[in-house]
Amino acid sequence: MAKGIFITGTDTGVGKTYIAERLVSGLRRKGMNVGVMKPAETGCGNRAGRLIPSDALRLKKAAATDDSLALINPYRFREPLAPFVAAQRAGKKIDPRVITRSFNTLCRKHEFVVVEGAGGIMVPLTRHFTYRELAYTMRLPVVIVARPGLGTINHTLLTVSALRLQDIPVAGIIINYAIERRVGLAEETSPSIIAEMSDLPILGTVFHGEENLARIVGQVLALPCNGKGSHR
Repeated sequence: MAKGIFITGTDTGVGKTYIAERLVSGLRRKGMNVGVMKPAETGCGNRAGRLIPSDALRLKKAAATDDSLALINPYRFREPLAPFVAAQRAGKKIDPRVITRSFNTLCRKHEFVVVEGAGGIMVPLTRHFTYRELAYTMRLPVVIVARPGLGTINHTLLTVSALRLQDIPVAGIIINYAIERRVGLAEETSPSIIAEMSDLPILGTVFHGEENLARIVGQVLALPCNGKGSHR
């Protein structure tokens, strides 16, 4: 079983890539050989006829790896849609076996692999294969990145429920202030309610612009479920 984490979000725009790259940087500062993966990226810009996966490039830079972009990011599409839809509109198909082969190669090359999904855990890669199925296939503990404000309890608990229905290990939750905002009553109370109702740890709260996530990196490395089965 691989050692690493699978980062998902409660929705799009919650700051998964920011959290992923900061965790990767923190792991490298601890002397770890870290691999990164963004299995599919949509909304890619076009430069001289080539699609540019900005999230995957950010992860590659954070890991300071010479792994090819094709290995890190097997699929990329122009339109900012769910990968399954973007692939359909581009006249292409995503083959989960291609993603799995790339992942296995990264696991052989690195001692720890950070995989970042797209949107939420139920976003489809194919008609019958979502990021939930991918996380199950990779057998990595999942870290959920959630918004801090009103609505986050519902979104986070739904994500936890979807993962547990397929017996996927959930490592914990990171509350991320992807945009600068005032800490109100919802932001103050939601984390403790999420922890109580999910029986999962809040690995940390990351405020807008915060870069050093050393305390969260330490918790991720210490997780008993990292490569050792389900945390429920």
